[in-house]
Amino acid sequence: MWVSLTLTLAGCEGPADPCDEVPTVNWANFGEGFLLGNCQHCHGSTAPNRHGAPTTVCFDTVEQVWSRPDRILARAGAEPATMPPEGVTRAEDRELLRDWLECGEPGS
Repeated sequence: MWVSLTLTLAGCEGPADPCDEVPTVNWANFGEGFLLGNCQHCHGSTAPNRHGAPTTVCFDTVEQVWSRPDRILARAGAEPATMPPEGVTRAEDRELLRDWLECGEPGS
């Protein structure tokens, strides 16, 4: 015979979602400016000299960014970042990039 026992533990919750603690970051308030300032000189579809960037990797639109969030994070969101090749992004901007692409709504 099986006995079913249900316990209710007040105040016990699962682990907190780390995304609850980050600012709201999206294309309009961060992404577009970050990409324009740091990526478009090589990854813009109309860039006059792509410096070897593949023509299939463009970041002109939010949809293009969200088609490759893992690759962007691995290169531009890493510590240390390997993109842009000059490595001139600020640590605070890389953190916002991670907040956006790890916690944001895809397409935002």
